[in-house]
Formats: sequence, structure tokens, C-alpha cells
Amino acid sequence: MDPSPKPWRTAASRLAADSAARYVVTGGGITVIAAIMAIMLVIAIETMPLFFAAKAAILGGGLSDPGGAVLALGADEHRSHIYSVTKDGIRVETIDGEPVAMDNLLPDLEGAQIIAASEPRHGHFALGLSDGRVLPVSVDFKISFDENTNRIVVPSIEYEDFIPMAEPGEGINKLAWVFSEGVRVAAVAAADGKLKIEKLIIEESDFGGGDVEEYEQEFEEGWEGQITSLAADDRGDDLIVGTSSGKMYRVDLRDPEDMAFSGVAIAGSRLSDPVTALGYVFGGLTLVAGAESGRVSTWQILRRESGGFGFVHMYDYEPHDAPVIAFAPSLRNKSFLTADAQGSVHLNHGTTGKTQWEGENVISEVSALAFAPKYDGFLVAGSSGAIQNWALDDPHPEVSWSTLFGKVQYEGYTEAAYSWQSSSASQDFEPKFSLTPLIFGTLKGTFYALLFAVPIALMAALYASQFMNPGLKSYLKPTIEIMAAVPSVVIGFLAGLWLAPVLEGVVPAVLGAFVVFPVVILSGFFAWQKAPVAWKRLVPAGREMYLVLPLVFVGTLIAIGFGALIESSLMGGDFREWLLSAMGVNYDQRNSLVIGIAMGFAVIPIIFTIAEDAITNVPPHLGAGSLALGATPWQTAIRIVMPTASPGVFSAIMIGLGRAVGETMIVLMATGNTPIMDLSIFNGFRALSATIAVELPEAPHGGTHYRVLFLMALILFIMTFFVNTAAEAIRLRLRKKYQAYA
Repeated sequence: MDPSPKPWRTAASRLAADSAARYVVTGGGITVIAAIMAIMLVIAIETMPLFFAAKAAILGGGLSDPGGAVLALGADEHRSHIYSVTKDGIRVETIDGEPVAMDNLLPDLEGAQIIAASEPRHGHFALGLSDGRVLPVSVDFKISFDENTNRIVVPSIEYEDFIPMAEPGEGINKLAWVFSEGVRVAAVAAADGKLKIEKLIIEESDFGGGDVEEYEQEFEEGWEGQITSLAADDRGDDLIVGTSSGKMYRVDLRDPEDMAFSGVAIAGSRLSDPVTALGYVFGGLTLVAGAESGRVSTWQILRRESGGFGFVHMYDYEPHDAPVIAFAPSLRNKSFLTADAQGSVHLNHGTTGKTQWEGENVISEVSALAFAPKYDGFLVAGSSGAIQNWALDDPHPEVSWSTLFGKVQYEGYTEAAYSWQSSSASQDFEPKFSLTPLIFGTLKGTFYALLFAVPIALMAALYASQFMNPGLKSYLKPTIEIMAAVPSVVIGFLAGLWLAPVLEGVVPAVLGAFVVFPVVILSGFFAWQKAPVAWKRLVPAGREMYLVLPLVFVGTLIAIGFGALIESSLMGGDFREWLLSAMGVNYDQRNSLVIGIAMGFAVIPIIFTIAEDAITNVPPHLGAGSLALGATPWQTAIRIVMPTASPGVFSAIMIGLGRAVGETMIVLMATGNTPIMDLSIFNGFRALSATIAVELPEAPHGGTHYRVLFLMALILFIMTFFVNTAAEAIRLRLRKKYQAYA
């Protein structure tokens, strides 16, 4: 009989189970990673169109030649019909070039010819006649549907009364026209060099009709050189005069009885560079100036600190290679077209300060430009009368890297700023999509939450693991872990409606508590060390927290009394007023202090649980060896246990950081949600997560606002990814460093 033992063989069923488990675990891990990457891919796909370049392409089809240079043109919102103005009148045709028969396209001009036309705005413009009169015109396209739901477009043209602006035979060189509710303004640069302005104030009656007040003013001087261009804002408050000297002048029209020149700026690249094109972008606040040198710049009129109004330069765009001779604003956003004498057309945007698209030699000598009302195309007319129809694909012109992360010179702002304001009740509102205040707010809220939570959670974990009585710990740890189950919406609700008003009345006491509590507690334990041994036996080791409770109560009373004393004696009895007058800091009821406490309450259980487990799992022989060599329990905990547990402690802090970065409901309900960049603990902020939660349901699908919100989600995803990756790398390094001691 062979006494040697038989070789051990693992059962086939066990090997199969091990193999299956290995594949299941591996597959599960790969599935999780794939799911995360798929989420990131979906978010990235929704975000990518924000950064696509504008595209334009000429469409086929023959628009008929109206004969002669086109002075003005426009289209209906569906781009099925267009109208054009020449010296002979107004022509309406389909986009395929078929003329539309209409009666009374023009009233009796009494032998006069059309020699000038203002820039059409929503179908409203004015015609300048050779006999010095101005004819206001409105073109409208009425939409209806037949029984087969086919769209029927019926154009209509209406006229107002002639406005005499110059003597017969003088002629009109340049013309500006304002059609607004209750206001009409006509301004002409006559052939004799004079500037003539007429403003009509229409007071409509509730019963129909109304009174019309007419105001006229004529200027013979006040500018250098010849008048080369005119532009008026949508409200009829400002008239801008461009001259051959390269300067542009503002005429204040707000007081119709005293219209006066007010403000001057050099719009050309140099003096004697004539201003050849002027116009306002959508909203009537940003002025576009084109010069003979090809320079294109934007300006706004703001109140000076010294008083009065003046021009403020905003942006310079890609220059043209020839004089700028035509301008057209979008009717939907802050984009605008400029064209030069060589037929090149540029698409620019007023907010980004960028040239979105350049078309070289589009048509010979452009005479007129017009956007489609839906910003999906534009029309270009040449001096020969040819008209081109272009399709435009530029769904997100407001977005660029500079508008998302840099300072932007917005309309009405005296200087460039970071600003988030995605919507407004006004149609001509300028969206502000700067993500910098939101990223700043997210990091600010995270900082104050961790500033409050990390010391408390780590010290509590260290005490519970190394010093607390095991019986007491068995109750305390589950209680703290239950805190993590409290819904964040409940914490945010309590923080916003209860905690914030309470803190507002005791801010000096709260701030004083950060000084009073350590002093009182340390003093109490110092006194306890000097106490008789018989007293110390009343509180066994591991139950020292019972001594802390009365000390906290005493510290609270001292902090409240001390805070009230400081507020009444040094702050005039009102902390908020003193903070504003002495420090220049405004106190918001829902601020970062409230967020630090509320979000800290949500983060503490996570950090405590993970850190306590890491500290508890430090091999006992390390602590025993330290104590055997004469170290105190505190020295052992700080110098031996904590460094060994540092990988787990660091992971706890990083997980708490990720929880704070992504927190939504607490931030949403307990802050003012104001997108400001201020480190003050007494001010609120706006976070990325809260913005997504509030604004995504109301954002139009596929719109700029919608995709910018997805970009925020991508930024949050990337922030969390890099934080977790860095944390894991550091954790592994610490683990490698200290595992030799285990």
C-alpha cells in the first residue's frame, strides 16, 4: 500500500463556479464602465452642436431681376415670398422668381422717383423721394391655410402720409426711419448738406384715432465732413450720424423740443476714414459702424461718470478688403451682416464679438442685404439688380469659448463681466451664458460645506474608533449613518425656511462660537485633569462625551451673550447694517454660511462612516506596539493610526467632495441662486447642479439654452471624474506607502 498522500484535486463544479463568478464580476465591471461612458457620450453629443461653425449656401432658383439697383429688400417668415425696392417701386415675388400680382403697389408719386430707402425692420421702412418727401411703408404677409392644409401667403402693402423733409429738387442722400408704438422718426441728409429730423408723437385714444404732435429740427452744422450714413435706434431716442471725417455723432432725440448733438467717437480705423455704413442690431442698443477702410466695429451709448452720454467701443470684427457699404441686422438675435464694395459678405455676432462666416465675392457690388425672419437664411442684392437667396445654418451664434468662460462686454454694461442670465420676458433680450459664475458657485458651496463637515466628521470618526466606549459606539454610529438617509430636499427645506432666518438674527453669536467653543471645551478638560480622582471615576474612559454636552451648553450661552454684547456696543445694534457700511458686504439671508451647515449635515455621515471604518481596520498590533513603547493614546492615534488609515480617510473626504459638488436640492432651496462671484460667506451663489434642475424643464429642446445646460452636466461629469481619478491615484500611493507597516 502506497503511504504517499494523493494529490489534491479541486472539484470540477467548484472550478466552474469560480470561473462563472470571475466572468460575472468582470462583465459587471465592464458594464458599469460602459454605462458611464455611454452617459458621457450622450451628454457630449447633445453639447457638440454648440461649437459647430456657421454654414451658408446659395440656393438655386431664379429670382427675377427687378431692374436697377435694389435699395431695400425683405422676406416673409417662411422665405416663400420676398419684396424688393428699386427706383421704380416695390416688387413682390415668390422665392422662385414668379411675380405676385398686387394692386396699389405705390401711391401716386406725382412724378417723383425713389432715390433712397431706410433699413427695413419687421417690414417697416421709409422711401426717400426725389422731390424731398418721405413715404412710410409697411409690408406684411398674411398666412392662411386651405382645406388641404396648404399654406397660403397673401402679401399686403400699407402706406402712411407723405412727410415733406426737403425742398423739391434738393433730393435725399441718406435716410433713417423709426416705426415704433406711438413714435415715428424720419431723419434725412439732404443734398444741400443739411440734417433734417422730424419726430411724430402719436397719442392714441381708447375710442380710436388720437392726436399727433409733430416736431421738426434742422441742423446745418455740428459735424466734420459730409454726412455719409445715418442710423436710428428702435425707440426713437438716438440718431447716429456718420461722416466722411471718420467720426460719428449722436443726436439726442428724447426731448423732441430740444434735439441736440451729444457725443462723438471715431468709428473708422483712423481720422479721415469715412463711416460708410451704420445700423443697430436687434434690440436697438448695439450700434454697428462700417468704414471705408473695411473696419467693422460695434459700439454702445452709455452714461458717463462725469455726466451725459458717450460712445463705448465694444468689439472689432474681421475687416473687409473694401469699403463697407451694406448692413442688415437679424430679427431674432444679435447677429448682423455686413457687405463690401467687392461683393464679400460677413456674418458677425454682437455678443461674441466674432465673425461667424465669411463669403468672398458673393455678388458684384452689394446694394442691399436682408435676413430671413427666422434666421435660417438671408438675401443679397447687387447694384445690377440680381438677388441671391442663401440658406443659413447657425443655430447657436451666441455661444463661443469666450462667452462661456471669459468676460463679455454685454449691452448696458460699462465693462466686461461674467454673467449668467438665460432668459427674460423681452424678445430682444441678450442671453448671457457665462458658466464661470456657476462653476465658481459650485466650488464655493463645496468649499464651505467641507470646511464645516471635514473637521467634525474626521474628529468624530477618530474618537469613535479609538476612544469611545464600544457600547456607546454601537448606538452612535448607526445614528449618524441614519443621517445619510434624510432626503436632501428635507434638509434644504429646513435650511431655507428655518435655519436661514434663525442664523440671520444671531450671526455674531455663531461667528463667536467658533472661538468660544474650543476655549470652553479645552478649559473644561484642563480643569477635569486637575479634578479629584473620585470625580473622574464617575465618568469612565470612553464616555468623555458626557462631559462635552454641558460644556457645549455653557459655550452656547457665552457665545450668545458675547455676540449680543459685541453687536450692541461695536456694531450699533445691527450687524447687517454695520457689515454693509463698514465692510461694504451685503448680508443675504440665504448665504454660504447656511449652505455650509446644511450641506455639511448631509456630507458628515458619508465622511464619518468611511473614515471610521478605515481607522478601525488599522491592525491592532501597530497601536499596541506604540503604547508599549510609552506613547500616549492620543499620540498613537495621531502619529500611528491616522497615517496608516490615511488612504481610507482620503477616500472618505473625496467621496464627500463628490457628494457636495453634485448636491442639488440643498443648494437650490437654501441659497439665493444669484450667479455672483464673491467669496464672502455672507453672500449666496448659484451652482451648476441647481441651474440644471431649475432651467432644464423650461429650456426649448435642441436650443442654445438646452445645450448649454447639457454642457454644464458634462462639466460636472468631468469634474467628478477627475476628482475621483486623482483621489484613487493618491489613495493607492498612500496605501502602498503604509501597507508595509500593516
